[in-house]
Amino acid sequence: MNGLKLSSNILWVRVWVLAGLQAAITLCWLVYHAYLPQLLVQFGFPPSLAVSLLVIENALSVILEPLMGGLSEQNQRWVGSRFLFISAGVILSATLLIAIPCIVTFVEPKSVWRSLLPITLVAWALAMTIFRSPAMALLNKYSTPAELPLAFSVVTLAGGIVGAFRPIANKFILSLGSIFAFLIASLVLLATAYVLRLVNYQDPPVDEYPKKTVSLPWFKLSLILTTGFSVGWGSRLLMGVLSQILLTQFPGNDWLMVWVGLAIAIASLPAGWLSVKIGDRQAMLLGIGITLISLLVMVFVSLQVPFLCLLIFGFSLIINGTIPFAFKLVSRPWEGLAIGTYFGGFALAMSIFGAIFLQPQAITPIAGTLGATLAFLLTGGCIFAGGNTK
Repeated sequence: MNGLKLSSNILWVRVWVLAGLQAAITLCWLVYHAYLPQLLVQFGFPPSLAVSLLVIENALSVILEPLMGGLSEQNQRWVGSRFLFISAGVILSATLLIAIPCIVTFVEPKSVWRSLLPITLVAWALAMTIFRSPAMALLNKYSTPAELPLAFSVVTLAGGIVGAFRPIANKFILSLGSIFAFLIASLVLLATAYVLRLVNYQDPPVDEYPKKTVSLPWFKLSLILTTGFSVGWGSRLLMGVLSQILLTQFPGNDWLMVWVGLAIAIASLPAGWLSVKIGDRQAMLLGIGITLISLLVMVFVSLQVPFLCLLIFGFSLIINGTIPFAFKLVSRPWEGLAIGTYFGGFALAMSIFGAIFLQPQAITPIAGTLGATLAFLLTGGCIFAGGNTK
């Protein structure tokens, strides 16, 4: 009954629509990654350029994610809504997304026009940064602070379900044809953003914000940036190690990582519930401990189903606690900046990882486990340094 009472304070309709937007964002990136090498080759570029583009896009996101989050916060103060950034970003992203296959299909790859494709690709990735942080910052209005982990668990669930199909989705997405696949992703993105706008009201400007100038919480923002970096680095290595372990013991079964991804997504719901009960800080620290112990057992002893289940739940506790942790670490008017800073730290990890490890599949399970352990221990250090955020 207590859990039901807590959940009644969450604006569930808006949370579910926001979760739909997160699923749409994930779908767009899924289609983009599936077609990127193919489109580059069709336009006369080497497929290896895809790695360089992703590194550049992530590096630029390190700056733009916090910037857009902070600017949307100012817009919230002035006009009572973040939807100027959300609407503009979604429309621009959807337009550029459908423009990508059209360029390859209808433009001659001559010397004058060859640079048009990579410029459009980078421009689309940057357009996606315009609205993601402002959109996720809305979550703080849809829930009380104590129940943020439970509300965010629905967002994690939606994005995780779509992302779980990444290992097997490429073949199906490529079978659709580039224009049709990109068009579907664009329309889904536009539709979910439109519904999100419909279910929101115009919030009153300024009144609920501090009247005097508030200085930037640099120390707390640095903790959020480091948390984003360490979670991103640890997650990348963890999933790589897990993939190697499973495919070594069960070769040729591409569905294994799909089921693991789905399990992580579904586990976000009980993880959110537990985080509400014990506090997101305590839940993340518990998740780090469970994840690292389970991973070490799986790598150095043998793959055991109970430890795989524990790892999935522990990892869900970590992922599900990140955004609520960033929210609670800062006060108004810096929530949008905090979310953008977390995403920026995550993008920084992806950029550096992509630049260093050109063949990530060559990382051994032991080396990957060591790297993931250090990364998640760094996350734990940031949580301790941030104090009690329950």
